[in-house]
Amino acid sequence: MAVTRSDIDLAHALADAAGQVIRPYFRRDAGVEMKDDQSPVTRADREAEAAMRRLIEAERSGDGIHGEEYGVKQGVSGRQWVLDPIDGTRSFVAGRAIFGTLIALLEDGWPVLGIIDQPVQRERWVGVAGRATVFNGAPVRTRACPQLSGALLATTSPHLFADDDVGHFTALAAATSGDGRGIVYGGDCYNYGLLAGGHLDLVCESGLKLHDFAALAPIVEGAGGRLCDWNGDPLTAASEGHVLAIGDPARTDDVLEALRAVPHAH
Repeated sequence: MAVTRSDIDLAHALADAAGQVIRPYFRRDAGVEMKDDQSPVTRADREAEAAMRRLIEAERSGDGIHGEEYGVKQGVSGRQWVLDPIDGTRSFVAGRAIFGTLIALLEDGWPVLGIIDQPVQRERWVGVAGRATVFNGAPVRTRACPQLSGALLATTSPHLFADDDVGHFTALAAATSGDGRGIVYGGDCYNYGLLAGGHLDLVCESGLKLHDFAALAPIVEGAGGRLCDWNGDPLTAASEGHVLAIGDPARTDDVLEALRAVPHAH
């Protein structure tokens, strides 16, 4: 079932609704709490997801919903909306406008529509399977990367990597910048929008959950890039959370080879 205009309109409406909730809390007291996994959550996270869920229930009651804060509602349509109201809550709490709202539509487990919305800067990337990615309505493209050496690599934080994964990331960092000083840290989902727009070459992360990565594939790939796991396989609802975004797909083999340069510590 193809993505329709009404699907895209609903995704925009969801992003608008989340942004209206989030903006008044930015750089104000949003009631930070720590979840069981020691990640922060605020009133803005919870209220923004609740607002989006209400819209989906009203417009598409047969669709499933998978949200970071309020879990999974099974659907009957084979379609599922995946919501992360604030991807990068730590940045949000710190007053840094590099967090984003992530909205994805999955069909039978495959992402076919994705939005990254930065509500404070009012920046929005929209990706739809088979179409060019747009940023605030205008098409964007990833940039060419002739060689891995000198590629601009971003990650939110190596502290978020599992112990077994740190060495692989370090090997990739060495392949891109030698001494590791050329790495961009912080950014969460915002980095993938920057890659889609031709400002970064690579993003490498580990331990992401479905709500962290579902929206990214249509955006990165619709801009000419590649989103995959650390084996080079496409990401689906069943993926483990090892995520690579590669702006120039010609560099894919180089990136995978660099990641494998460290043996698994098993």
